[in-house]
Amino acid sequence: MGFSKEEKTRRILRGFKTVFFLITMVISFLVFSAPVFFVIADTLLPTALLSASIPPSSSSLLKTLCSHFSNYDFRYSLIDIPLISIIRSAVIICVYSFCDGPKLSRGPYLGITMICSVSSLFFVSLKASFVFNSSKEGSAMDAALFICSLGFAIAHMIVAYRTSCRERRKLLVYKIDIEAISACKNGFPRYQKILQDERVK
Repeated sequence: MGFSKEEKTRRILRGFKTVFFLITMVISFLVFSAPVFFVIADTLLPTALLSASIPPSSSSLLKTLCSHFSNYDFRYSLIDIPLISIIRSAVIICVYSFCDGPKLSRGPYLGITMICSVSSLFFVSLKASFVFNSSKEGSAMDAALFICSLGFAIAHMIVAYRTSCRERRKLLVYKIDIEAISACKNGFPRYQKILQDERVK
């Protein structure tokens, strides 16, 4: 038994509304959990890119990492790029976890995120100038590692600024509500007296 044309159109519209609702929910979730999302991505993605850029060998991962640390050279080694991302993410998520609304609005979260991100931007940019200007020709995976680290540093600053603005708006609305309640109480002293009498009873 087939559906009528009108019923098919209604089903298609309902499907579009459902998809739109799901997309809106996912976007809202990503917006409100953006600091945590970017911290996780900043920790995992540079590490994965570094692992992909290391040629496979018979030795274990721990031995490979130890050899990278023992033969570290600022001009050639890339092991410090994921470490910078991990340290940056750890500091940012710790500060974010210990901050409430007022501190997120204009407190240590925004300031420390800016300091960490700008410092890592300077370090990675300086390292990139050595790596890609040296005799060792950087591969596409090396370039992706640097772009990833620089991109996440900028993303952390944008997310921190937007989170700060959102919390400031919340505090402003809360302040307006408190002032409105106070004005109502001060404007109606008789009503306040009735409330007090009722509490006594």
